[in-house]
Amino acid sequence: MRDGAPLVFALGRDRPLGERVAAELGLALAQHEERAFADGEQEARPLTGVRGRDVYVLDALVGDEAASPHDKLCRLLFFLAAVRDAGAARVTAVVPYLCYARKERRTQPRDPVATRYVAQLFEAIGIDRIVAVDVHDVAAYENAFRCRAEHLEARPLFVDYFAPLVGERPVAVVSPDAGGFKRAERFRRSLARRLDREVGMVFLEKVRTETGILGGAVVGEVEGRLALIVDDLIATGSTVVRAASACRARGALEVVVAATHGLFTGGAAALFGDESLARVVVTDSVPPDGADVESARGKLAVVPLAPLLARAIERLHGDASLSELTEV
Repeated sequence: MRDGAPLVFALGRDRPLGERVAAELGLALAQHEERAFADGEQEARPLTGVRGRDVYVLDALVGDEAASPHDKLCRLLFFLAAVRDAGAARVTAVVPYLCYARKERRTQPRDPVATRYVAQLFEAIGIDRIVAVDVHDVAAYENAFRCRAEHLEARPLFVDYFAPLVGERPVAVVSPDAGGFKRAERFRRSLARRLDREVGMVFLEKVRTETGILGGAVVGEVEGRLALIVDDLIATGSTVVRAASACRARGALEVVVAATHGLFTGGAAALFGDESLARVVVTDSVPPDGADVESARGKLAVVPLAPLLARAIERLHGDASLSELTEV
């Protein structure tokens, strides 16, 4: 039988997000220790007693200047295993950004299927459940894990943000490629319900080649409308810039983008300096980098993820469904 309230730990740079999640739950963040040794090995252990408790460990597995995704993954796995060994009744990994989720299938002969390999690592240490936010391919994510794999969407947060911004203006939701059509369509339906009127749907042609990305055809109507590009993440920003330029060329009055994960791996200067793009909205699933924020020139807005994560933990602790969290 699990004892008391849930325990929430947050590793590395995700401690500030963890503190906000714990505060939403009316709790203090559980204490832990992280140490690095001279040979590069690391150790992390809980300082709060976990025996008989329902434990949630938060860590976004995105590389930064302090640690690579591999380092963070290894640290998280070892910490989860230590929590399990210390007698926790239930152990859940809360991973706002899941590394290797984009490598869910073979695109050329003998390719690794990294998403499945990562899933096997989590399963091997005996966690009960993993919770991720807006993974690249939900079906691939759910099929990769044999333990319970819960998926959260930032869509309700973005609908809350954009509905008053759109107001009475004509608007079209844009998928920057055909692969993201279902994600964008779910957002379109939610936004249309909130606005209580029709919202257009558009997607762009996108073909990857060895030399880059080709294609610029726009399928759908953006002329005279606010174009709202929806994607799961922004890495180099090239896809967003290409989509924004195509929409403006087709007569969009303004172009904004909503993406759950702001990786900004190629630096933000080119992205935020592009005149086609009026605003970039992301969540804090990935800790924002100071240089990126500085170069945003007022275009970047960050939507807090803590309320969504806290509600998910609260419902999971009470063995309730998460489906209501995505109903908008």
